[in-house]
Amino acid sequence: MNNAQQPRPLDGITVVSLEHAIAAPFCTRQLADLGARVIKVERPGVGDFARGYDERVSGLASHFVWTNRSKESLTLDLKQQGADDILFALLENADVLVQNLAPGAAARMGLSFEALHERFPRLIVCDISGYGKGGPYEQKKAYDLLIQSEGGFLSVTGGAGEEDMAKAGCSIADIAAGMYAYTGVLSALMLRGKTGVGSRVDVSMLESLVEWMGYPMYYAYDGATPPPRAGAAHSTIYPYGPFPAGDGGTVMLGLQNEREWQAFCAKVLQQPELASDERFSANAKRSANRTELRAIIVESFAALTAEQVIARLDQAQIANAHVNDMAGVWQHPQLKARQRWRQVGSPSGSLPALLPPGRNDAFEPRMDAVPALGEHTDALLVELGYAAGDIAGLRARGAV
Repeated sequence: MNNAQQPRPLDGITVVSLEHAIAAPFCTRQLADLGARVIKVERPGVGDFARGYDERVSGLASHFVWTNRSKESLTLDLKQQGADDILFALLENADVLVQNLAPGAAARMGLSFEALHERFPRLIVCDISGYGKGGPYEQKKAYDLLIQSEGGFLSVTGGAGEEDMAKAGCSIADIAAGMYAYTGVLSALMLRGKTGVGSRVDVSMLESLVEWMGYPMYYAYDGATPPPRAGAAHSTIYPYGPFPAGDGGTVMLGLQNEREWQAFCAKVLQQPELASDERFSANAKRSANRTELRAIIVESFAALTAEQVIARLDQAQIANAHVNDMAGVWQHPQLKARQRWRQVGSPSGSLPALLPPGRNDAFEPRMDAVPALGEHTDALLVELGYAAGDIAGLRARGAV
């Protein structure tokens, strides 16, 4: 079977997106992965401001390359005469509208679900915002770090001291919202298949991240003490975290139960008597006495290289990992062995891109080029019936 020729789940679905930054673009890129046609509406001359975050990928922005492959870029200034006609012509044949504009901006442009549903009853509208519709925070601006703060993520991340709190090293609140928007659109498409009408998906960055905070929230239920910040270690399970080896390398390891603790003492530390030491005979005791236990582990590992430690851990069937930097991830042998890399086009040439997680052997994900700003504007306008003179006029007055 040539999977590249097989139908994709979202073939024939058209998504129009008024998007910027991360949450909405990440959502729509994943819809494109499944075969959807995604038309990205960008401001003329400027585009999605994520295009200007950096120039790390052969002159292109890292965030933008990651979240915008397989899309068509249409430049459109919705404040200019004639631009809204173009947008509504696109929506006439679209299945989904995704937007993460500033709070209230879409409604002011006549793009609320209520207004659109009356005109396009089959259209699904996905609104992504910081805090969602309604409530005292509805109009607050929201960026990823601010949501990490509001959602309690910073309270459990980083070092022990109050000054040592740390944000996630990637846009975790945006990613969470993008994932719920993605699955929300998929479920809305399934619902439309049953009812014949579109629906609204309201995604809040705050709610998305708070859902992911379920463990620390329940750990601190009813006023209980929350889990402490523990750096790269686990806050309540020990030993579980990074440990230095004698060659300067670092090994990440984790124990989950008493059987593993006994194997760790006997086969890794080669100190079987330690398993019954009263200070460490249960996880709660090991966690409470982690300073003493860490010293014992570090002393044992000091005579070994990182690879020797990992070999002992593997032999004892103790979970472990290398502490990779980005160069290590690019060269990861497991990703290479599973053939998870593809090449996609871009304005700067061919670039590597990771296949989407969740492999389905029935089809190949769509892996098309990252678009240049406005690359598809003329073609889309011609498709909508605009003549060359009309397009020139729109461009002259800055509408496209």
